[in-house]
Amino acid sequence: MITPTERSLRSRSAGDPEKMNTSAENPHAGQGAVLLDIGGDVGALIVTMPVEMEGVEVEIRPLGAPDLPPHEHGHGPGHGHYPHVEVVLRPTAEGPVPSLVFPELVEGGYALVPKGTDDVRLRVDVRGGEVTSAVWGE
Repeated sequence: MITPTERSLRSRSAGDPEKMNTSAENPHAGQGAVLLDIGGDVGALIVTMPVEMEGVEVEIRPLGAPDLPPHEHGHGPGHGHYPHVEVVLRPTAEGPVPSLVFPELVEGGYALVPKGTDDVRLRVDVRGGEVTSAVWGE
């Protein structure tokens, strides 16, 4: 028996990488490998997400960091927001999986929130030189 989640994943990708992502901000997200720049005190974070969150942007903040005001893109560095990525379907040996990838994080504790909110949904500890894996909602 196919679950609704499996049916949704299969119908979205149907073996066609072009259907793996519809993001206007990064149309190539989810279509291949992600380069992780880790080593020393820098690690990476991969979060498995619920399929219903596909397309949602999630922000990552160092634990204890202040909230910053929302803004629009289209400006230079130092513009006052924390890194954020979109939940996209990524190919795996078992089939497409909705996930977030933060490829370069300084070692430490982090809070993840849906972008535009202060609703901390996940806390993680990232270690330098390692890839940390987490599951949203656990």
